[in-house]
Amino acid sequence: METNRKTDDGVVAEDARVAERAAGDVTASPVAEERSGDHRNAAVLGIGMMLLGILLFVINDVMGKWLVATYSVGQVLLIRSVAAFVMLAPLIIRTGAEPILKPARPGLQAVRVVLSTIEVGFFYWAVSAMPLADVVAFYLAGPIWVAALAGPLLGEKIGWRRWMAVLVGFVGVIIALRPSTASLSIHSLIAVFGSLAFALMMITSRLLRGTGDTVLVTWQTGGALAFGLVAAPFAWTPPTTIDLGLLALLGIVAALAHMCVNRSLKLAPAAVVVPYQYTQIAWALLFGWLIFGDVPDPQMLLGAGVIVLAGLYIFMQEQRGGGR
Repeated sequence: METNRKTDDGVVAEDARVAERAAGDVTASPVAEERSGDHRNAAVLGIGMMLLGILLFVINDVMGKWLVATYSVGQVLLIRSVAAFVMLAPLIIRTGAEPILKPARPGLQAVRVVLSTIEVGFFYWAVSAMPLADVVAFYLAGPIWVAALAGPLLGEKIGWRRWMAVLVGFVGVIIALRPSTASLSIHSLIAVFGSLAFALMMITSRLLRGTGDTVLVTWQTGGALAFGLVAAPFAWTPPTTIDLGLLALLGIVAALAHMCVNRSLKLAPAAVVVPYQYTQIAWALLFGWLIFGDVPDPQMLLGAGVIVLAGLYIFMQEQRGGGR
Protein backbone atom coordinates (compact mmCIF):
# COMPACT_ATOMS: atom_id res chain seq x y z
CA MET A 1 0.00 0.00 0.00
CA GLU A 2 1.17 3.44 -0.90
CA THR A 3 0.05 5.50 1.98
CA ASN A 4 2.75 7.85 3.26
CA ARG A 5 3.15 6.22 6.27
CA LYS A 6 6.70 7.76 6.66
CA THR A 7 7.25 10.48 9.24
CA ASP A 8 10.91 10.97 10.09
CA ASP A 9 11.52 11.42 13.83
CA GLY A 10 14.04 14.15 13.18
CA VAL A 11 11.58 16.04 11.03
CA VAL A 12 8.92 15.70 13.72
CA ALA A 13 11.24 17.02 16.41
CA GLU A 14 12.42 19.92 14.27
CA ASP A 15 8.85 20.82 13.31
CA ALA A 16 7.90 20.82 16.97
CA ARG A 17 10.78 23.17 17.78
CA VAL A 18 9.80 25.46 14.92
CA ALA A 19 6.21 25.51 16.18
CA GLU A 20 7.37 26.35 19.72
CA ARG A 21 9.55 29.20 18.47
CA ALA A 22 6.68 30.49 16.35
CA ALA A 23 4.36 30.42 19.36
CA GLY A 24 6.93 32.25 21.48
CA ASP A 25 7.40 34.98 18.88
CA VAL A 26 3.75 36.04 18.87
CA THR A 27 3.38 39.49 20.38
CA ALA A 28 1.06 42.41 19.89
CA SER A 29 3.25 43.90 17.12
CA PRO A 30 1.90 43.93 13.56
CA VAL A 31 4.96 42.03 12.33
CA ALA A 32 4.38 39.25 14.86
CA GLU A 33 0.69 39.12 13.98
CA GLU A 34 1.59 38.86 10.30
CA ARG A 35 4.02 36.03 11.02
CA SER A 36 1.39 34.28 13.11
CA GLY A 37 -1.04 34.60 10.22
CA ASP A 38 1.55 33.16 7.85
CA HIS A 39 2.02 30.16 10.16
CA ARG A 40 -1.74 29.61 10.30
CA ASN A 41 -2.05 29.86 6.52
CA ALA A 42 0.84 27.41 6.08
CA ALA A 43 -0.77 25.00 8.53
CA VAL A 44 -4.10 25.15 6.70
CA LEU A 45 -2.35 24.61 3.37
CA GLY A 46 -0.35 21.75 4.90
CA ILE A 47 -3.54 20.06 6.11
CA GLY A 48 -5.06 20.51 2.65
CA MET A 49 -2.01 18.93 0.99
CA MET A 50 -2.11 15.98 3.39
CA LEU A 51 -5.82 15.42 2.72
CA LEU A 52 -5.22 15.61 -1.04
CA GLY A 53 -2.25 13.24 -0.81
CA ILE A 54 -4.23 10.65 1.15
CA LEU A 55 -7.12 10.92 -1.31
CA LEU A 56 -4.71 10.31 -4.19
CA PHE A 57 -3.27 7.28 -2.39
CA VAL A 58 -6.76 5.80 -2.01
CA ILE A 59 -7.54 6.52 -5.68
CA ASN A 60 -4.31 4.67 -6.49
CA ASP A 61 -5.47 1.75 -4.33
CA VAL A 62 -8.90 1.73 -5.99
CA MET A 63 -7.32 1.55 -9.45
CA GLY A 64 -5.01 -1.20 -8.23
CA LYS A 65 -7.92 -3.27 -6.90
CA TRP A 66 -9.80 -2.78 -10.16
CA LEU A 67 -6.83 -3.85 -12.28
CA VAL A 68 -5.73 -6.91 -10.27
CA ALA A 69 -9.15 -8.40 -10.99
CA THR A 70 -7.89 -8.81 -14.58
CA TYR A 71 -4.10 -8.64 -14.46
CA SER A 72 -1.55 -10.42 -12.28
CA VAL A 73 0.26 -8.61 -9.48
CA GLY A 74 3.52 -8.99 -11.39
CA GLN A 75 2.07 -7.38 -14.52
CA VAL A 76 0.59 -4.50 -12.50
CA LEU A 77 3.90 -3.83 -10.76
CA LEU A 78 5.85 -4.05 -14.02
CA ILE A 79 3.85 -1.47 -15.98
CA ARG A 80 3.33 0.71 -12.90
CA SER A 81 7.08 0.79 -12.21
CA VAL A 82 7.97 1.68 -15.80
CA ALA A 83 5.58 4.65 -15.62
CA ALA A 84 7.04 5.66 -12.25
CA PHE A 85 10.57 5.63 -13.70
CA VAL A 86 9.45 7.90 -16.53
CA MET A 87 8.16 10.36 -13.94
CA LEU A 88 11.30 9.99 -11.82
CA ALA A 89 13.67 10.49 -14.76
CA PRO A 90 14.23 14.26 -14.25
CA LEU A 91 15.01 13.73 -10.55
CA ILE A 92 17.35 10.83 -11.32
CA ILE A 93 19.21 12.91 -13.92
CA ARG A 94 19.54 15.80 -11.49
CA THR A 95 20.80 13.53 -8.70
CA GLY A 96 23.37 11.83 -10.90
CA ALA A 97 24.33 8.21 -11.38
CA GLU A 98 26.92 7.82 -8.60
CA PRO A 99 24.66 8.47 -5.55
CA ILE A 100 22.10 6.02 -6.96
CA LEU A 101 24.50 3.30 -8.12
CA LYS A 102 26.76 3.59 -5.06
CA PRO A 103 24.45 4.38 -2.12
CA ALA A 104 25.53 4.23 1.49
CA ARG A 105 24.87 0.91 3.24
CA PRO A 106 23.93 -1.02 0.09
CA GLY A 107 23.08 -4.17 2.08
CA LEU A 108 20.45 -2.32 4.09
CA GLN A 109 19.21 -0.69 0.88
CA ALA A 110 18.69 -4.15 -0.59
CA VAL A 111 16.76 -5.27 2.50
CA ARG A 112 14.53 -2.22 2.21
CA VAL A 113 13.90 -2.94 -1.48
CA VAL A 114 12.84 -6.51 -0.69
CA LEU A 115 10.53 -5.33 2.09
CA SER A 116 8.97 -2.60 -0.06
CA THR A 117 8.34 -5.08 -2.89
CA ILE A 118 6.74 -7.57 -0.50
CA GLU A 119 4.63 -4.80 1.02
CA VAL A 120 3.14 -3.51 -2.22
CA GLY A 121 2.84 -7.00 -3.73
CA PHE A 122 0.98 -8.32 -0.68
CA PHE A 123 -1.32 -5.29 -0.73
CA TYR A 124 -2.40 -5.95 -4.32
CA TRP A 125 -2.66 -9.68 -3.61
CA ALA A 126 -4.88 -9.11 -0.59
CA VAL A 127 -7.04 -6.45 -2.20
CA SER A 128 -7.74 -8.74 -5.17
CA ALA A 129 -10.00 -10.82 -2.90
CA MET A 130 -10.90 -8.53 0.02
CA PRO A 131 -12.82 -5.26 0.44
CA LEU A 132 -10.53 -2.26 0.06
CA ALA A 133 -11.36 -0.89 3.52
CA ASP A 134 -10.44 -4.21 5.15
CA VAL A 135 -6.97 -4.23 3.61
CA VAL A 136 -6.45 -0.55 4.42
CA ALA A 137 -7.41 -1.21 8.05
CA PHE A 138 -4.71 -3.88 8.37
CA TYR A 139 -2.11 -1.61 6.77
CA LEU A 140 -2.99 1.21 9.16
CA ALA A 141 -1.56 -1.08 11.85
CA GLY A 142 1.89 -0.35 10.40
CA PRO A 143 2.75 2.34 13.01
CA ILE A 144 1.74 -0.10 15.75
CA TRP A 145 4.17 -2.69 14.42
CA VAL A 146 6.86 0.01 14.25
CA ALA A 147 6.24 1.00 17.88
CA ALA A 148 6.57 -2.64 18.95
CA LEU A 149 9.73 -3.31 16.92
CA ALA A 150 11.53 0.01 17.48
CA GLY A 151 12.90 -1.21 20.82
CA PRO A 152 14.62 -4.45 19.75
CA LEU A 153 15.61 -3.23 16.26
CA LEU A 154 16.45 0.44 16.84
CA GLY A 155 17.33 0.42 20.53
CA GLU A 156 14.62 2.96 21.32
CA LYS A 157 13.30 3.15 24.84
CA ILE A 158 9.60 2.28 24.93
CA GLY A 159 7.55 3.19 27.97
CA TRP A 160 4.61 1.34 29.42
CA ARG A 161 2.02 3.70 27.88
CA ARG A 162 3.22 2.97 24.38
CA TRP A 163 3.33 -0.75 25.11
CA MET A 164 -0.28 -0.58 26.28
CA ALA A 165 -1.24 1.22 23.07
CA VAL A 166 0.59 -1.46 21.06
CA LEU A 167 -1.37 -4.20 22.83
CA VAL A 168 -4.63 -2.37 22.23
CA GLY A 169 -3.70 -2.02 18.56
CA PHE A 170 -3.03 -5.74 18.30
CA VAL A 171 -6.44 -6.39 19.84
CA GLY A 172 -7.89 -4.26 17.04
CA VAL A 173 -6.04 -6.40 14.47
CA ILE A 174 -7.41 -9.58 16.04
CA ILE A 175 -10.94 -8.16 16.05
CA ALA A 176 -10.60 -7.29 12.37
CA LEU A 177 -9.16 -10.73 11.56
CA ARG A 178 -12.18 -12.51 13.09
CA PRO A 179 -10.10 -15.64 13.85
CA SER A 180 -13.06 -17.48 15.43
CA THR A 181 -15.28 -17.25 12.35
CA ALA A 182 -15.33 -18.54 8.81
CA SER A 183 -14.41 -15.04 7.65
CA LEU A 184 -10.73 -15.61 8.42
CA SER A 185 -8.99 -16.10 5.09
CA ILE A 186 -5.54 -16.48 3.67
CA HIS A 187 -5.89 -13.01 2.16
CA SER A 188 -6.49 -11.52 5.62
CA LEU A 189 -3.23 -13.05 6.79
CA ILE A 190 -1.49 -11.78 3.65
CA ALA A 191 -2.69 -8.26 4.50
CA VAL A 192 -1.36 -8.60 8.06
CA PHE A 193 2.04 -9.83 6.86
CA GLY A 194 2.05 -7.05 4.27
CA SER A 195 1.54 -4.48 7.03
CA LEU A 196 4.41 -6.08 8.97
CA ALA A 197 6.65 -5.83 5.88
CA PHE A 198 5.63 -2.18 5.58
CA ALA A 199 6.56 -1.55 9.23
CA LEU A 200 9.96 -3.17 8.77
CA MET A 201 10.47 -1.06 5.66
CA MET A 202 9.74 2.08 7.70
CA ILE A 203 12.30 0.99 10.29
CA THR A 204 14.96 0.48 7.61
CA SER A 205 14.02 3.90 6.26
CA ARG A 206 14.83 5.38 9.67
CA LEU A 207 18.23 3.69 9.55
CA LEU A 208 18.76 5.15 6.07
CA ARG A 209 17.50 8.64 6.88
CA GLY A 210 20.73 10.16 5.62
CA THR A 211 20.04 8.83 2.12
CA GLY A 212 18.33 11.18 -0.35
CA ASP A 213 14.67 10.68 -1.22
CA THR A 214 15.42 10.18 -4.92
CA VAL A 215 17.88 7.39 -4.15
CA LEU A 216 15.40 5.62 -1.87
CA VAL A 217 12.50 5.91 -4.31
CA THR A 218 14.65 4.83 -7.26
CA TRP A 219 15.81 1.69 -5.50
CA GLN A 220 12.29 0.97 -4.27
CA THR A 221 10.81 1.36 -7.75
CA GLY A 222 13.62 -0.72 -9.21
CA GLY A 223 12.78 -3.57 -6.84
CA ALA A 224 9.14 -3.59 -7.93
CA LEU A 225 10.23 -3.43 -11.57
CA ALA A 226 12.59 -6.39 -11.12
CA PHE A 227 9.83 -8.45 -9.49
CA GLY A 228 7.46 -7.54 -12.30
CA LEU A 229 9.98 -8.54 -14.97
CA VAL A 230 10.34 -11.97 -13.37
CA ALA A 231 6.70 -12.63 -12.46
CA ALA A 232 4.70 -10.96 -15.23
CA PRO A 233 5.59 -13.37 -18.09
CA PHE A 234 4.06 -16.29 -16.15
CA ALA A 235 0.61 -14.69 -16.10
CA TRP A 236 0.52 -12.09 -18.86
CA THR A 237 -2.80 -10.76 -20.09
CA PRO A 238 -2.63 -8.41 -23.09
CA PRO A 239 -3.97 -5.11 -21.73
CA THR A 240 -6.52 -2.99 -23.52
CA THR A 241 -5.54 0.57 -24.40
CA ILE A 242 -7.62 1.96 -21.53
CA ASP A 243 -6.23 -0.52 -19.01
CA LEU A 244 -2.68 0.15 -20.17
CA GLY A 245 -3.26 3.82 -19.45
CA LEU A 246 -4.67 3.01 -16.02
CA LEU A 247 -1.72 0.72 -15.24
CA ALA A 248 0.68 3.51 -16.14
CA LEU A 249 -1.41 6.02 -14.19
CA LEU A 250 -0.87 3.98 -11.02
CA GLY A 251 2.76 5.06 -10.79
CA ILE A 252 1.98 8.67 -11.64
CA VAL A 253 -0.82 9.02 -9.07
CA ALA A 254 1.32 7.43 -6.36
CA ALA A 255 4.20 9.82 -7.15
CA LEU A 256 1.86 12.83 -6.97
CA ALA A 257 0.46 11.56 -3.67
CA HIS A 258 3.96 11.31 -2.20
CA MET A 259 4.71 14.85 -3.36
CA CYS A 260 1.57 16.19 -1.67
CA VAL A 261 2.32 14.46 1.63
CA ASN A 262 5.97 15.51 1.61
CA ARG A 263 4.93 19.10 0.89
CA SER A 264 2.42 19.03 3.74
CA LEU A 265 5.18 18.04 6.18
CA LYS A 266 7.26 21.00 5.00
CA LEU A 267 4.39 23.47 5.34
CA ALA A 268 3.17 22.45 8.81
CA PRO A 269 4.40 20.51 11.87
CA ALA A 270 3.95 16.75 11.66
CA ALA A 271 1.84 16.89 14.83
CA VAL A 272 -0.69 19.00 12.89
CA VAL A 273 -0.91 17.08 9.61
CA VAL A 274 -0.02 13.42 10.29
CA PRO A 275 -3.29 12.53 12.11
CA TYR A 276 -5.16 13.37 8.90
CA GLN A 277 -3.63 10.31 7.23
CA TYR A 278 -6.27 8.26 9.02
CA THR A 279 -8.90 9.76 6.71
CA GLN A 280 -7.69 7.00 4.43
CA ILE A 281 -10.05 4.51 6.06
CA ALA A 282 -13.04 6.81 5.43
CA TRP A 283 -12.16 7.17 1.74
CA ALA A 284 -11.60 3.40 1.46
CA LEU A 285 -15.04 2.73 2.95
CA LEU A 286 -16.70 5.24 0.63
CA PHE A 287 -15.00 4.12 -2.59
CA GLY A 288 -15.33 0.46 -1.65
CA TRP A 289 -19.09 0.92 -1.31
CA LEU A 290 -19.58 3.14 -4.38
CA ILE A 291 -17.33 1.27 -6.83
CA PHE A 292 -17.14 -2.32 -5.62
CA GLY A 293 -20.38 -2.61 -3.64
CA ASP A 294 -18.50 -3.51 -0.43
CA VAL A 295 -20.79 -3.27 2.59
CA PRO A 296 -18.85 -2.38 5.77
CA ASP A 297 -18.72 -5.23 8.26
CA PRO A 298 -19.46 -4.13 11.88
CA GLN A 299 -16.63 -6.24 13.32
CA MET A 300 -14.16 -4.89 10.77
CA LEU A 301 -15.29 -1.34 11.55
CA LEU A 302 -14.76 -1.97 15.27
CA GLY A 303 -11.30 -3.42 14.66
CA ALA A 304 -10.36 -0.56 12.35
CA GLY A 305 -11.54 1.97 14.94
CA VAL A 306 -9.39 0.37 17.64
CA ILE A 307 -6.36 0.31 15.30
CA VAL A 308 -6.79 3.98 14.41
CA LEU A 309 -7.20 5.09 18.03
CA ALA A 310 -4.14 3.10 19.11
CA GLY A 311 -2.10 4.55 16.25
CA LEU A 312 -3.13 8.10 17.10
CA TYR A 313 -2.32 7.57 20.77
CA ILE A 314 1.14 6.21 19.93
CA PHE A 315 1.78 9.22 17.69
CA MET A 316 0.69 11.68 20.40
CA GLN A 317 2.88 9.95 23.00
CA GLU A 318 5.87 10.22 20.68
CA GLN A 319 5.21 13.94 20.31
CA ARG A 320 5.17 14.32 24.09
CA GLY A 321 8.48 12.58 24.66
CA GLY A 322 9.20 9.23 23.10
CA GLY A 323 6.05 7.39 24.13
CA ARG A 324 6.88 7.03 27.81
